[in-house]
Amino acid sequence: MDLINQPLTATGKEPMDTSELLRRYAAGERDFKNVSLSGAQLGRACLSGIDLSRAELIGANLAHATLRAANLSEANLNGANLSQANLFGAFLSGADLSQAVLTAAHLTEADLSGASLIEADLSNAVMHLTCLSEANLQASNLTAASMSGARLWKANLSDANLKGADLCDVNLCEANLCGANLELTDLSEAVFTGAIMPNGDTHN
Repeated sequence: MDLINQPLTATGKEPMDTSELLRRYAAGERDFKNVSLSGAQLGRACLSGIDLSRAELIGANLAHATLRAANLSEANLNGANLSQANLFGAFLSGADLSQAVLTAAHLTEADLSGASLIEADLSNAVMHLTCLSEANLQASNLTAASMSGARLWKANLSDANLKGADLCDVNLCEANLCGANLELTDLSEAVFTGAIMPNGDTHN
């Protein structure tokens, strides 16, 4: 069914179903910005290079999906399942990933600057050289996450669980770590200038 001329949703998004998206993607289309795909079942889909910026993907299933270099900036992925998704080099700046599941997701070199990851599950995620500057990771689960070389400048990590995470050579300047769990966390070569530490003290 062609949904191009369908009326916009209450949120101003173009409604689209999964089969329509996959058909148009297979035909070579990549521009799907501002579409509504809430609850879409896209597990294991190959969507590298797709533009879903400002799309509505609340509760969508993208587990094991391939989204290399995809543009998901300012997309609403609240509660979405992205477990083991390949998001290498993806653009997620300003995206809403609150309560999203990103367990063992591959986010190396992705841009998550300014993203909301409140209560997101990023356990065992791979985030080497990932940009998380000014991201909100409050109460997120980052247990055993691999984050070496990541940029977390001014990130909010208050009450986050970083137990066993690899934060080697991470930039945490002016980050908020108040109440964060850093048990068994590798913080070698990490930079904390101006950061608020778990006990509430500001690092010099």
